Amino acid sequence: MAKKKKTATPSFDPGRFRQAEEASMAGFTPAQPAPVVDERTQVRAKLGLPPLEVSTTDTTEVPTMDPREGVKEIKEGAGSPTIVSRVDNGDGTFTITFSDGTVQTTGTKIITKSSSGGGKKVVSTYTNPETGDVIAVYDDGTTAILSKGTKVSDAAKAAAAQAAAEKAGRQSAFDLLFQQFNAYGLGGLVEPLRALIQSDVNPAEFTLKLRETDAYKKRFAANQSRIARGLRALSEAEYIGLEDQYQDVMRRYGLPQSYYARGDMGRQEGFEKFISGDVSPVELEDRIQTAQNRITNAPTQIKDALSQFYGAELGNGDILAFVLDPDKALPEIKRKVTAAEIGGAATMAGLGATRTRAEELGRFGVTGEAARQGFQTIAEFLPTAQKLGDIYAKQGMGPFTQTTAEEEVFGITGAAEAGRKRRKLAELETAAFSGQAGAAGGALARERAGSF
Repeated sequence: MAKKKKTATPSFDPGRFRQAEEASMAGFTPAQPAPVVDERTQVRAKLGLPPLEVSTTDTTEVPTMDPREGVKEIKEGAGSPTIVSRVDNGDGTFTITFSDGTVQTTGTKIITKSSSGGGKKVVSTYTNPETGDVIAVYDDGTTAILSKGTKVSDAAKAAAAQAAAEKAGRQSAFDLLFQQFNAYGLGGLVEPLRALIQSDVNPAEFTLKLRETDAYKKRFAANQSRIARGLRALSEAEYIGLEDQYQDVMRRYGLPQSYYARGDMGRQEGFEKFISGDVSPVELEDRIQTAQNRITNAPTQIKDALSQFYGAELGNGDILAFVLDPDKALPEIKRKVTAAEIGGAATMAGLGATRTRAEELGRFGVTGEAARQGFQTIAEFLPTAQKLGDIYAKQGMGPFTQTTAEEEVFGITGAAEAGRKRRKLAELETAAFSGQAGAAGGALARERAGSF
């Protein structure tokens, strides 16, 4: 009888038993090799525990835990103790309780170290909004800078760049202002403002600052007078432009250079009254023409009449200065010159004229030329008319005066009555003196009619 082959009973291997037990804990079969990557996390998941939170600021490398490390060797045989419970200590270790009541801790404890040392744990981080620094807050309430921000340095750089740009803007504004004034020879007015480039003054205020200086106020003094009179201040270009036009007019009419001489900073004091009085170049030319053509170049009798009528107003006797005085209105000047022309015309005809009568004739529209012709005619017949008037005064005729003749000749108030009187005198002369008187009467009538 053949012997029955015995089946070999495998012997108990405690190492394989422990390996199978631990593999079972991890959810692997004995035939599957347990992965070595992050075994700690997988074991905690199988135990229903949350994964460990490891701060990103840990400076100590956390070793991979071998779940088999540190587990108490299990006695061989059927009576070996089994694992009753496992407790996660929260620091990377487990506390295992066996069926025989023994307790064992396994795993590797995780120690979180901050950059400041001392074993403190970072519980949170935040960024300082003013500096950009990243700040760590530790579990003991203290803080430390993890990384330095650049906001302060960036702000400083931006401020420096802004300051440089503003300075460049002020420099550009100063250069432009200096260039504009230097074109008129007034760069010296702007030079004192150079310090404004280093200050915080807005470039738009440069011109305002310039106009506040004493030198500027002196150079453009007429603007203050204009403002006082209710006129607007002129710009620098307008002011200087007027000065140039005044000078051109005076040169063309041959006025002495003393009338337009330039002083410090090109100031022409003689023009300040014109500018403050708002005298235009056209009006200035009209004044000069009035002075030269109607007075300066006129007969002596007219100049004498002007001095006789308005000597106190002429002051120093400078007729040109009188006419160019902007405080005296041009129409008023022309009225007085016309009166002087009428008075001068009367003098040239051998007649007399008062200021009052000359101004009255001027108001009736009698011009200098009309006065010259009219007084010449009056001078021809007035002596005979005056004589006849005296002769026939008893017949109610009354005297025949220069005023009566002026009324008829210039056609002003009383002209009709004056004409009637002169004709009546002629008729009386003819009737009383048939031949000779008639000739005389004819002469009187002829003199009047022939001229007008």
